[in-house]
Amino acid sequence: MAEEQPHILLVEDEMHLARGICFNLEQEGYRVSHVESGEEALERLAIDRFALLIIDVMLPGIDGFTVCERVRTMDARVPILILTARADEGDRVIGLQSGADDYLTKPFSLSEFLLRVGGMLRRSSWYRPEPIEEGYRFGDNEIFLLSYHARTAQGEIDLTELEVKMLALFFQREGQAITRKDILENVWGYTSDTETRTLDNFIVRLRKYFEPNPAQPVYFQTVRGVGYRFTRGGADKVPS
Repeated sequence: MAEEQPHILLVEDEMHLARGICFNLEQEGYRVSHVESGEEALERLAIDRFALLIIDVMLPGIDGFTVCERVRTMDARVPILILTARADEGDRVIGLQSGADDYLTKPFSLSEFLLRVGGMLRRSSWYRPEPIEEGYRFGDNEIFLLSYHARTAQGEIDLTELEVKMLALFFQREGQAITRKDILENVWGYTSDTETRTLDNFIVRLRKYFEPNPAQPVYFQTVRGVGYRFTRGGADKVPS
């Protein structure tokens, strides 16, 4: 029986760019659906399931950030790649905070785009969190890696694929300083120094979820000049 083609939803209103993206994705063996607005994307997502969403930020009607936020209320796990013409750091932060897993700034090379897409699809298809603990507890938090769910002091939340993978890495290496390079390799599959901001923004997200005071983290600690360290007994330690 033939393996089912990954089904990708492209949300892009620039037709010239959209045609090129669709053509190249289909050449790679993917099945692609294309819509031109966020409203159309949400309508499709209500009735179809996709292996990956590729969303442009600048769209007619609701923008890509808003689409991401609404998608995450419907599906916490589907990988989302943001395409943006904005190189401003603030826009990248907004995209990641909205629920995107990664982003590319226009103009981007075809080879880099296809590598990102391929990597995100591979991780979402083969990754299963290691059964470290079904309920992993620290502070007021309880995290269920196998069900992509967490209970926190602020309430219950659903976790994305990359959030679960990053948490699994931290739990496996509790107490150890993990380099940015190591985290990027294990979670995203690449090591470019330019992508450390993506990682740092994800750490901000985890701190917002799980720290009593995100501005003074006790569990997800910064190790200056190295990377990050997770410690379950963080409340008794001085942050690095």
